[in-house]
Amino acid sequence: MLVNSDKHILLHRKLSNFVNTEVNRILNRFDPNPTRVEAHLSDEHAFKAGPRTKRRLLEARPKDHQSLTVTADSPDLVIAVTGAAHKMQRLLDSTFGRIEGRRPILAVE
Repeated sequence: MLVNSDKHILLHRKLSNFVNTEVNRILNRFDPNPTRVEAHLSDEHAFKAGPRTKRRLLEARPKDHQSLTVTADSPDLVIAVTGAAHKMQRLLDSTFGRIEGRRPILAVE
């Protein structure tokens, strides 16, 4: 898993490990379908007045399928990370469910 951040969020080892652990904990049942997962952390309102919103963009690239992307915003980075991981879980559930529903069932005689 690759974790990126903008210049307003200090990406240190502890944060990177948290993101990896949380995303793997939530998405591990899809293994090996997502061949690559990327996380992008940003501070949407770094120099603006008002609440500072952290955005978490999560991109998964399932095997033999187009990339899937979700975002979650929250003033708390931990909530944004967990929220995006749960959104990706629901998206993967619905995507793979539709794919499984299209596969032909072979009858054994």
